Amino acid sequence: MLPLEGFGPLLPEHLSEIIAGIVLFLICWLVIQKKVVPAFEATYEERAAAIQGGMEKAEKAQAEAAAALEEYKEQLATAREEAARIREEAKAQGATIVAEMRQQAQDESARLLNNAKTQIEAERAQAISQLRTEVGGLATTLAGRIVGESLDDDERARRTVDRFIESLEREPVERA
Repeated sequence: MLPLEGFGPLLPEHLSEIIAGIVLFLICWLVIQKKVVPAFEATYEERAAAIQGGMEKAEKAQAEAAAALEEYKEQLATAREEAARIREEAKAQGATIVAEMRQQAQDESARLLNNAKTQIEAERAQAISQLRTEVGGLATTLAGRIVGESLDDDERARRTVDRFIESLEREPVERA
């Protein structure tokens, strides 16, 4: 063995130590190269794939979220249009109902007015008939006292009453 003194404290004293160091270094390097480096590479690839997959999933989720947002906006716009259409239909139906109710009220008013006129006419005719009877009886009695003879003859009394009532009916026309 060659002494390697004088080269400093880092150099081994014998050449065999250098060779043994080099052989051990090569053995360690081969073990690391065959066992450790592939394990590190596999772990690195798994992590890179996981990160890449996570990024792809995130991008996919972001794309789906954007698509869902667009679909939501479209549905919201459609719902707003539908609500506006329903409001317009309700306004139109309301106007139609109001018009129908107004027409029904006018028809009912006209019917009540006609009924009232008919009832008034019937009451007027009844009052005239009753008045004729009473006035006729009074006029016949009064005329009989004035004339001095009995006007109990129904036909004669009826003619007298009719003439009297006709004269009363003509009077307002002549005054006008």
